[in-house]
Amino acid sequence: MTSNPGGTWPHAPGFIEGDRPRIVTSRFEYEDSYTLQRYLATDGYSGLRAALGRPATEVHDEVKNATVLGRGGAGFPAGNKWGLTPQGVWPRYLVVNGDESEPGTYKDRLLMERDPHQLIEGCLIACYAAGLSQCFLYVRGEMALAQERIATALNEAYAAGYVGKNILGSKFSVDIVLHWGAGAYVVGEETALIESLEGNRGMPRLKPPYFPAAIGLYGQPTIVNNVETLANLPWLLRNGAEAYTAIGTATSPGTRMVAVSGHVKRPGVYEIINGITTFRDLLYGEEFCQGIRNGNELKAFVPGGGSAPWFTPDQLDLPFEASQVGPAGSMLGSGAIMVMDSTTDIPRAALTLTRFYAHESCGKCTPCREGGTWLERILSRVVDGKGTDADLDQMFEVGESICPGAFPHASNEKLGITAVPFPYRMNTICFVGPSAYAPVHSALTLFREEFEARVTKRTLIPVTAVAQ
Repeated sequence: MTSNPGGTWPHAPGFIEGDRPRIVTSRFEYEDSYTLQRYLATDGYSGLRAALGRPATEVHDEVKNATVLGRGGAGFPAGNKWGLTPQGVWPRYLVVNGDESEPGTYKDRLLMERDPHQLIEGCLIACYAAGLSQCFLYVRGEMALAQERIATALNEAYAAGYVGKNILGSKFSVDIVLHWGAGAYVVGEETALIESLEGNRGMPRLKPPYFPAAIGLYGQPTIVNNVETLANLPWLLRNGAEAYTAIGTATSPGTRMVAVSGHVKRPGVYEIINGITTFRDLLYGEEFCQGIRNGNELKAFVPGGGSAPWFTPDQLDLPFEASQVGPAGSMLGSGAIMVMDSTTDIPRAALTLTRFYAHESCGKCTPCREGGTWLERILSRVVDGKGTDADLDQMFEVGESICPGAFPHASNEKLGITAVPFPYRMNTICFVGPSAYAPVHSALTLFREEFEARVTKRTLIPVTAVAQ
C-alpha cells in the first residue's frame, strides 16, 4: 500500500512526486517500508548478493569509481576513505555515524526510520569491500523510533541469515552492534563519537595522531561513514558505477537528500540530483518547496546546516556542488537548508543558533568554551536592546579568537574580500567553536543595520577611567 500526501510520515509529496531518480528514498512511498518483507519485495539485499559474488577488492574499486561522496558534511569520497586503513592491521571496524544533530537536519533520521534494512545492507557491503570485521551503528539518543526500527530490522536480518556467520552461504561473517548516545551534539564529530562509543565522555581527539582510519575505535583502524553515504551502496551494487555516475555531475555524482525548513510553503526532505539542482530549483520549484510562504520575499538562507555561513537571494542560482558553494563562502554540510523570509528578526535568529552551539561545547578547547559563551552573552544583550555599538565590533574580536582570519569583516573590506572559501582555519580541535561564530558573522555582515537599530549609540566608559 502506498502512502498519500498528508499520510503518516511528514511531507510525503517531497518523496513521491516528479520523475527524479530515487536512489535512497525509493521505498518511502510504502507504509511498511521498514519491514523485511517489503525490503525483499523491492530488490532488498540483492546488492549484497551481487557484492558477495565478486572479489572484495573489485567491490571496493566499484565504489571508488562511482565517487560516492560522504553525505555527513565533509564530502570526502567513501571509497578513498576505505583505502586509508593500514595494511595488515587487524581487527578493523566500521562505525556508522547516526548521531544527526546539526540544526535543521533530519534526513538521516528518516532513512533510519523508513528504510533501516537499506542501511544494514549498506553496512554489510562496506564491511565486505573494506575488510572490516565488525560494525557499530551509533544512533542519536533522542531518536527512539529510529532505534526501535533498526533493532527490529537487525533481528530480522540475523534470523534470515543476512547478518552474522557465513552470510548467504559465503565465507563472509560480520556482526552489527546497535548503540545509542546520550544526546551530545559534539559526538557528530567522528573522534568524539568514537570516544563516546568506548564509554568515555564525548570529546574530540587531536588529529594527528588520532585519524580514525589509522587509530580509531579501541586503538584499531576504523572507518566512520554517514548513514546516507552507506544507504547509497545497495543501489550502486545493483546497478553499477556507470549508472550511478550518469546521474549528477562528474565531481558530484548521484543524488543527495536535503532537509528544508523555515519559511517555505512546503518544507520537508527531498532527494535531489547532486551537482545540478540549484537552490532556486529547490526553494521555488513546484515539485519541491513551491516558494516562500505567504507571498513574502526571501531574505536569507542557510545552505548547509546551522553551522554554515548564510547566503542571500543573489546566490540562489548556485547548484548543490561543493566546488561552487565553497568558493562562494559557505558549505553544503549536512544537507539542511533553513529559509528566512522578509519578516525574520535577523539578530534573534543568529542568537538562536549561537546559543545552541555555545551550549553544546564539550569544553575541551578554550576558544570554543569561552568564545561561544561570550558570543551568546553579548548577542543576547544586543537582542534585548541593552547593547552598545562597541558590542558589535566586540563580537568580531571574539570570533577572531576562535577562527582567526576565517571570516571576512570590516577590517579586510579594503582588500576586496567578500567570501572566504570553506573550510577555514580555526583554533579548536573540531568545528563546534567556529559554528557558534558563523551565524553571528553572517548576520552582522549581511544585516548590520538591524543590529545597529537595537543598540544605544554610546560606548561604555573603560573601568580604568571610572577608577580614576
